[in-house]
Amino acid sequence: MVDSMWELLFLLLPLAAFSGWIIGRRTFASHTFRNLANLNKLFDSSSNKTVDVLVQLMDANQEAVETHLALGGLFRRRGEVDKAIGIHQNLLEKPSLTNEQRALSLLELSRDYMRAGVLDRAESVLLDLVDQGYELDAGFQHLLDIYQQSKDWTRAIQTAERWQSKTNRNMSYHIAHYYCELAEQQWLKGEQSEVREHLKRALQANRRCVRASLLLGNIEAQARRYKSAIRAYKQIQKQDQAFLSEIILPIARCYENLNNPEGMIKYFDDCLQKNLTTPAALAFAEWLHKSKGEGEAMRFVIQHLRKNPSLRGLNRLIQFSIVRAEGTAEQDLVLFQELIEKMLVNKPLYQCQACGFSGRTLQWQCPSCKRWDVIKPIHEH
Repeated sequence: MVDSMWELLFLLLPLAAFSGWIIGRRTFASHTFRNLANLNKLFDSSSNKTVDVLVQLMDANQEAVETHLALGGLFRRRGEVDKAIGIHQNLLEKPSLTNEQRALSLLELSRDYMRAGVLDRAESVLLDLVDQGYELDAGFQHLLDIYQQSKDWTRAIQTAERWQSKTNRNMSYHIAHYYCELAEQQWLKGEQSEVREHLKRALQANRRCVRASLLLGNIEAQARRYKSAIRAYKQIQKQDQAFLSEIILPIARCYENLNNPEGMIKYFDDCLQKNLTTPAALAFAEWLHKSKGEGEAMRFVIQHLRKNPSLRGLNRLIQFSIVRAEGTAEQDLVLFQELIEKMLVNKPLYQCQACGFSGRTLQWQCPSCKRWDVIKPIHEH
């Protein structure tokens, strides 16, 4: 009996604090978001029994708008989306809601629908919300999430441009990538003219868009317009020096197809004036190996390793050296190479500058933090 009383008292402590809050504040004032945050903390730390009692209190006090919103959010986080939708829909039926309260309720309802995977309903609610001019940042962001998920890049562009015009928020990076997504879709369909138009618009939106220049260089090279491809690739050096490693070999192939060794040598001389990262240096070494022989390539790799030691550089030097080695020396080098390659097999080549996500393929939107233009080649030095 005593234990039951103490358990009941323990449950009632947060309820007492909550009830005091209800009595002291019944209006939706400027402290709404802080109050909601406090309520969410209270509900998250409460047991299921406490939450049940809070629901009953909510039913008894139908004017507690913040309580409805907080409980709806709690049910959504718990995966009980139907309950969250019911709470928020009921709240929207109240004629006494202020415009701000209605907007916040619509935003929460859209999040319910998104969590439930009912994207068309979420989109409809969000469009209604931003049309009214409320919760613009959150509303536009959720709309972009929906269009990115459904790969509706045209709607994504329209929404990003509208967000930018309404709030002066810089959406140029997003818009450029959305045009690049459209370009890639058209490229797969063989619509070359539309691809170029989309890439032109991408660079108009963001003249520093590496992805657009890389795609343009690739389609020009595929069309055997090698001079145009070289111009596109070289723009990347001005846009972001970190991506030099991605264009050295494509540019070399273009010069080879033009039968212009002088132009290629001049280009690589220009590259050597810079402090090459390991990926760029290894790409240059491959060209040296192919055009001037193994000895030149080895000397270059050794020179680079003295300034910038790295496992990848050492591995390539061993590969060159194995060809010249014999007997025990060759066996030892093969063993060293196997050991290094085991160390490198899962080592990432690209990393997100925002959240640290890493992988072996270049992705323009980080799969982890969902940000654009934050994944770059890892520069070993």
